Amino acid sequence: MKYLRSLAILATLSLLASVSALARDSTKRTVTITDPVTIGTSQLKPGDYKVEWQGAGPAVEVSFIQNRKTVATALAKLQTDDSQVTQDAVVLDKASGTAGTLEEIDFAHQKEALVFGQSGM
Repeated sequence: MKYLRSLAILATLSLLASVSALARDSTKRTVTITDPVTIGTSQLKPGDYKVEWQGAGPAVEVSFIQNRKTVATALAKLQTDDSQVTQDAVVLDKASGTAGTLEEIDFAHQKEALVFGQSGM
């Protein structure tokens, strides 16, 4: 009986360890976009989005999720920087017309930034 209990505990711990390892590979942040933006071939309306990517970079695929639905995906370069901003910063290129093109997202109080639209990613 002790053997089965020990085996069950060991199996549970190994399952929890593997689930937590998978969770660490995915990074999620939230960002508020205040103006319409173009990312790749998609246009994002102003609103709150969950931004999610897999891996440690430098090249990552980023998903923009709103109301539990992925509304856009794009390739980005994940950069780390010691200068942490105090609020989210969404950097746009406004030269492309009414909707700006998303160039970068710096996350508040984090060392991560996502840079979009660079060649060679």
